[in-house]
Amino acid sequence: MKLITDLLVAAIIYGTPLMFGTLGEILTEKSGNLNLGVEGIMFMGGAIGLGGVYYYEQAASAPSFAVALLIALLCAFLAGALASLIFSFLTTTLRTNQNVTGLALAIFGTGVGQFVGELMRLKAGGYVTVSNALKSAFTASPMPAFLQKIPVVGPILFGANWFFYIGVVLAVCMHLFLKKSRVGLYLRSVGESPATADAAGINVTRYKYLATIIGGGISAIGGMIYITTSAGCTWNNEGLSGEGWLAVALVIFCLWRPLSAIWGSVLFGALMILYVRLQVSFIPTELYKILPYVVTVIVLVITSLRNSKDKQPPEALGLAYFREDR
Repeated sequence: MKLITDLLVAAIIYGTPLMFGTLGEILTEKSGNLNLGVEGIMFMGGAIGLGGVYYYEQAASAPSFAVALLIALLCAFLAGALASLIFSFLTTTLRTNQNVTGLALAIFGTGVGQFVGELMRLKAGGYVTVSNALKSAFTASPMPAFLQKIPVVGPILFGANWFFYIGVVLAVCMHLFLKKSRVGLYLRSVGESPATADAAGINVTRYKYLATIIGGGISAIGGMIYITTSAGCTWNNEGLSGEGWLAVALVIFCLWRPLSAIWGSVLFGALMILYVRLQVSFIPTELYKILPYVVTVIVLVITSLRNSKDKQPPEALGLAYFREDR
């Protein structure tokens, strides 16, 4: 039982960054834009988010966790939003190929993140990290201590850090937004049939821009969360490698449903660390690490065989919209 509890607790920690990366990409893809640059966006969010906290602590005589948290969220979001703005301009305004542009953004964003991290490291003359007090605050749970001490379920349900509960609230809000609000309905219609949405008077360009920019900002926050929790608030050029691609795979696994991103991210988090918690001597570590992708392929095959409309991606996903062809 302790092994299972420890695995679930660790799965939540490692799955929380994936939850944000996935939610951001779900919002983006609901508009019909396929942004494969999530890996680069999360790198930028991780480096710039940590940089904001690091320089804030250096400048403040008595740094506050609340201020540090807000700075980290804001810096990461703005980094992802800026990168996604470039992606939106290229794919929505100039109508470039979304697959190629996304892959270019993944390479560009990874380079920018590593450059910023290395620049901070050189200026600091060593590792870029924050004080132990802030490290503990980022990983601490906001729930009361007596709830965390409940046997078995306490550490799992009430022992997670701030970001997990923020992510759960965000997933619920995004679900309600897409399903219950008029603006959410308009956004989904843009992703399904931009020509029909345009004919109905919906500004297709505006919705694509806003969804992609906000979605990119949310994904970048996932990168910052990984650095401030799993990586111990210390920058590592290779720390985020693969997180963005897992988030893209998780979008498919969750069938573009925000609520499914909650349990899907925990499952992927468990698969990511399974090789540490449950080692089998004759199974290579590399096989453990490809498990999330294998599971995604299996789900994709099953849903394709069922041919169910509600389990398919938006019909216009990845396609440029040419209004003159309407």
